Amino acid sequence: MSLTIKSLLLTMAVLFVAGCNTMEGAGRDMQDAGEAVEREAAN
Repeated sequence: MSLTIKSLLLTMAVLFVAGCNTMEGAGRDMQDAGEAVEREAAN
C-alpha cells in the first residue's frame, strides 16, 4: 500500500472517529470510508 493511501486512510479514520457520536453514525462513517477506498482502488 502506498504512503499516500495510508495517509489518506489514517486521516479519514481520525476524522470519522472524532465526528461520530452514535453507533449509527459510526457505521455510516465506516461505509463512507470503505467507498472512498474502493474509489481510490478503481483509479
